[in-house]
Amino acid sequence: MKTQKNDTVDSSIVREIISNFFKKTNLKNLGYIPRWIILMIDIILVSLAAVLTHFLLEGIGLEYNSPKKAGTLLLLLLIVHIFYFWRFKTYSGVVRHSSIVDAIQLFISEFAALITLFLINTFYYIIYDTKLFLNTRLLIIIIFSYCLLLSFRISIKIIFEQISKLSEKDNKENVLIYGKGDLAIAIAKSIISAKSNKFRIIGFIDPKSKSGFTKILNLPVHNLGRRTSVIARSLKTSTIILGDQDLSNEDKINLIEDCINYNIKILTLPALADINDSQNIYSKIRNIKIEDLLERKPISLDSEKISNQLQDKVVLVSGAAGSIGSEIVCQVIKFNPKKIILLDQAETPLHNIGLELAKNNYSCEVISKISDIRNLTTLEQIFSDYQPNIVYHAAAYKHVPLMEENPSQAIHTNVLGTKNLADLSIKYGVKRFVMVSTDKAVNPSNVMGCSKRIAEKYVQSLSVHLKETNNQTTKFITTRFGNVLGSNGSVVPLFTKQIENGGPITITHPNIIRYFMTIPEACQLVLEAGSMGNGGEIYIFDMGKPVKIIDLANKMIKLAGLTPEIDIKIQIVGLRPGEKLYEELLNDGSKTLPTYHEKIMIAEDIKDDYLTVQNHIIELIDLSKQHNKISIVKKMKTIVPEFKSMNSEFEKLD
Repeated sequence: MKTQKNDTVDSSIVREIISNFFKKTNLKNLGYIPRWIILMIDIILVSLAAVLTHFLLEGIGLEYNSPKKAGTLLLLLLIVHIFYFWRFKTYSGVVRHSSIVDAIQLFISEFAALITLFLINTFYYIIYDTKLFLNTRLLIIIIFSYCLLLSFRISIKIIFEQISKLSEKDNKENVLIYGKGDLAIAIAKSIISAKSNKFRIIGFIDPKSKSGFTKILNLPVHNLGRRTSVIARSLKTSTIILGDQDLSNEDKINLIEDCINYNIKILTLPALADINDSQNIYSKIRNIKIEDLLERKPISLDSEKISNQLQDKVVLVSGAAGSIGSEIVCQVIKFNPKKIILLDQAETPLHNIGLELAKNNYSCEVISKISDIRNLTTLEQIFSDYQPNIVYHAAAYKHVPLMEENPSQAIHTNVLGTKNLADLSIKYGVKRFVMVSTDKAVNPSNVMGCSKRIAEKYVQSLSVHLKETNNQTTKFITTRFGNVLGSNGSVVPLFTKQIENGGPITITHPNIIRYFMTIPEACQLVLEAGSMGNGGEIYIFDMGKPVKIIDLANKMIKLAGLTPEIDIKIQIVGLRPGEKLYEELLNDGSKTLPTYHEKIMIAEDIKDDYLTVQNHIIELIDLSKQHNKISIVKKMKTIVPEFKSMNSEFEKLD
């Protein structure tokens, strides 16, 4: 037992010495073997094949040629081989990178040599009535030659790969690939072919496998008799790449949450990655994002209906440089409108989205207009010049604490700006006006939410008024949804930045919850609702399950490979002015009606009288010009009786 232990220790020391030697020599930087040396080795191997054949035939008593002719025959053999080596450039490839192509070239070269020597032997027999050598000898020499030439190349390739592994610094991540289908194999091949310095694949995990002896690409397949996190820890890996296209969303979320609880990093690919492009796959492997944990089933759109309304039309998008507006632009432009007008007051973001669209060479004309929706004169000039058919209104002030401090600005932008756009839409014959609202407009507890509710009231009452007066030139549609992941000012970018800075993550209250959607998901539903509306509706979206913000923070910390409260602290800072613990999608007493789309419902809100709402709004706008916060908010509470301030100086007005 003692001797065995010493042998093990000695062998490990030897391996370490060899590894350190190759690390220092850095064999990756060594030059390639000159071609003439490869040619000389090939000639020696052919000669060796001839010698081996001679001893083989002599051993079985089959000898045909006299020893005097041996030198001449060997010379002939080598001359023919050298010619075909030159003709097919079998020595010009890099031996360490030999492939099936090189094997085929060698085969063709040897086959050509066989045919040539056979013909020489045949002609010699016809002329001199005797053979230079047995055709059997020739065939055996060629077989031996091919085997030796191919074995030489394979041996060099294997030796170099092993030496390269020893010479590498051991900084690769051991990774397991979850799945064993086409995507999993494509990911593995991509990592291998890219000669990744980042990943080392140690196997696959197959959730359906019942055998522990399966291999893919000569790598073991581990079955899921145990949890994925257990398998990963037993194999001493902290990284898993998701490669199972058939994994349900629920199973995917459970898998991710199981792994992040043990600080196991999960990597994935974008849904649209091309599995036939190996370089594309390797370069697009990315960390799981929090959006992936909140992902729902893909939204099914009535593309034909949306296309009929947008194709060859002039579309105006207000707030086009914002996170929601820019995504609406990107989705609208795919339906081939005639023109798309990007309206925003933010110069640099507007310029950037224009550049992004230009890269894609869309056929439609993209027009960027810097304008403030509060400026009626400038807006009217744009409507007059371009005569839009459809307006998507996404421009708004949305930061709750800021609007609580600046109610006059909330009124100027969210109320007056909406009124300007709506009035001009009627004047210039816009067919559809789609307004993007928020769940904060429901039973509002802050100035921002209330300003959006007033804008909703104006748009909805205006639509009803047009129907009643048989003058419905424009269909007004309102869409209402909750927080959007990744939008400007949302918690996800904030938490990401706080994690990058080492914390702490700041949360206003441990029990605060919110509904979330992804930006594309929200904008797809805006387009769908906009296409189905007949005017006057407020559409609300199925936001899925509410998410506790503290749980969101913990998951984001774990996804970053860190430990909550150890690596990153979570700090409770208290509710901000106007902030609720939870948001709602319906006012008290409101009901919903279903639509043909399972994720879109119509809110049955009480419809207000247009003239009353209009008069109230005109008074409110006049008050906002005086910048008296108390007077402004008091009037807002008159227009929206359910507006009850929370954690705010305006609570005294309730």
